[in-house]
Amino acid sequence: MKVAIDIRRMTEFGVGTYTRNVVRALGRLDHCNQYTLIGAPQKMAEIGPLPANFSNIPLLESDLTVKGHAQGRAILKHLNCDLVHIPHIFWMPRRLPCPYVVTVHDVLEHMYRAHGASGLKRSLHFRLTRHVLRRAARILAVSQFTKSEIEKLFGIPSQHIEVIYNAIDERFLHGHATSADRQLLLERYRVNYPFLLYAGRISPHKNVVRIIEAFSALKAELEKDRHFPDLKLIIIGDELSSNPDLRRTVIRGGVQNDVRFLGFVPIETLRIFYDAAKVFVFPSLYEGFGLPPLEAMAHGTPVLTSNTSSLPEVVGNAAVLVNPENVFEIMRALHRMLLDQPLREKLKARCYEQASKFSWDVSARQILAVYESVAGKAQAQTPPQEPEAMHSASR
Repeated sequence: MKVAIDIRRMTEFGVGTYTRNVVRALGRLDHCNQYTLIGAPQKMAEIGPLPANFSNIPLLESDLTVKGHAQGRAILKHLNCDLVHIPHIFWMPRRLPCPYVVTVHDVLEHMYRAHGASGLKRSLHFRLTRHVLRRAARILAVSQFTKSEIEKLFGIPSQHIEVIYNAIDERFLHGHATSADRQLLLERYRVNYPFLLYAGRISPHKNVVRIIEAFSALKAELEKDRHFPDLKLIIIGDELSSNPDLRRTVIRGGVQNDVRFLGFVPIETLRIFYDAAKVFVFPSLYEGFGLPPLEAMAHGTPVLTSNTSSLPEVVGNAAVLVNPENVFEIMRALHRMLLDQPLREKLKARCYEQASKFSWDVSARQILAVYESVAGKAQAQTPPQEPEAMHSASR
């Protein structure tokens, strides 16, 4: 079986984590089938060592351009692949020379349709995306929630969609932070106090404004009983310059000295923050899967998250679920999670168990089974050439 995987978006948040870990897991599990990774060679380096049945064909042009599409199609035609895996949703129709499998992480960019929004560009975007999904040999959804959204929004039959869960990056599985790790937080970030943690992109649906508002109310509540006087909120994610509303929320809540924005931090450092946090706070309004809560759980850190979208499916009974639109519900839950030690111990035990349910090796085996099904079906549908036709073709 010859499989191509498009790795051109491997630097994107979310899609990159998925692509790297799927390829690594396939490299561990499958030394027989031939895999060609289409994209820049430096992106291959991000994946790490792979067995001899994995190769790379450089393609620097973006898949969002006509030129990039044409070059990708030419490569696939030359390779004579059985299928290509495109590990993200896309909208530009592709007349590919082989079947394609597409992974859908979420349908957030199309959710406006559910709220009655309109517009020619948006309508065209939606229709083209639906066309792409309907022509896919198989759709991989990262959660049952995402599968149901694809069915409802695009009218895709259930049997056309496979649910294959994400898992956490193996670098989050290196055990608890050491004293040297904690010293790094002190020396590099001046962190020597208890803190709540948010990590992820900073965009409206991530609900970071309400996290800050809940934290401001929490500080006032804790002050009454003189608990955690030096508690901080640390926000790890995008640069603050593109989100001025967050700074305004901090000033309005009077917590300028208690909220820190650290921007991007590498995984090796993020794992230490996860481990040291008192509570990981993730009341997102919409998630196709939601990896950060699982990453925190792998360190035994209590997690507060939303009772909506895919998040209850991902965290099970190992987190405290809240209405993400209710600031005071978030605040009260955080207050309890800080002070209720039996609850903290119960969550810690459940965290490890829940995080262990998700594995890239398990997911890769399921993906491989989809590849085999798609390739087998394509071969069965290709009629064998008659001898005369073959002779004519050779003339």
